[in-house]
Amino acid sequence: MTASTLEVALGYEHGKIRELAGPAHEPDASLPHRRHETDWFYAIAAQHLAAAEDVLLPKVRRLPDGRYLVSAYVGNAKQLERSLRFLKARQYGDSRVLHLRADEVWRVLDRQLDEHERMETEYSRQLCDTLGGEEVSALTERLLSAEEVAPTRAHPFSPHTGMAGRLAHRMWRVADTAWDSAEGRVVPTNYHAHPKRDSALSHYLRGAKIPEDQGS
Repeated sequence: MTASTLEVALGYEHGKIRELAGPAHEPDASLPHRRHETDWFYAIAAQHLAAAEDVLLPKVRRLPDGRYLVSAYVGNAKQLERSLRFLKARQYGDSRVLHLRADEVWRVLDRQLDEHERMETEYSRQLCDTLGGEEVSALTERLLSAEEVAPTRAHPFSPHTGMAGRLAHRMWRVADTAWDSAEGRVVPTNYHAHPKRDSALSHYLRGAKIPEDQGS
């Protein structure tokens, strides 16, 4: 059976997050000239989580056992966000987390990412079984668009769902952008372009023409 646009998009997102995590796993990732690699993984993962909470979870809540599914997702997201903050704090020498070894942090992070991917894969399958094709495509478009304006940092203790969650994400986006700009973080000038913006996958999902220099 052909995968839906939502399943394709989420599979791409999971692969991209894992790809960005690769360099951040390496022992010398905390060196000043390599910190941008962890910054990038951290930012994209945080954006993905916030966008999924805003766009996917309201639909998931309407599924059979939807309240349980949403609760499980948010529980994993909060743990994952805490681990992301530990990773970031350790990288920048925060004395409160220096007792944590990098391999310990990554062992937990990888396990939480596995669980996150499993849930999103299953939830997207259930959504595609209950929604029409046009609804699924619209949902995918909203998810991709929401990621572009989601917070770039993890906020595990803020509201995650409902109106309170959406408002929190909007406020944190403003604050995160200000801090990212002030600290010169997340998007170093010598790094590659945003992995989602204007990608071939994004053009495919949005039904837009792929520029000639990207189609080769």
